[in-house]
Amino acid sequence: MSFAEVMAELPALSVSERQLLIRRALDLDEPGFSPEDESLVTQRLAEHRENPSSSVPLEEMKTRIRSRLAS
Repeated sequence: MSFAEVMAELPALSVSERQLLIRRALDLDEPGFSPEDESLVTQRLAEHRENPSSSVPLEEMKTRIRSRLAS
């Protein structure tokens, strides 16, 4: 199927089918986490859930990073 044929068929798809198509296309460009990275994310999320006060708000982290880069 050519690109033009695919584009012509898009209006016939439901919203959920188009969303699925978009997600699939993005997955092709950005492979998922490796098993090791997935494990690390899962571990850190569990640690955060056990102790939420150990995290730092995003704006504070941005300020810290900018401060280090300015030095």
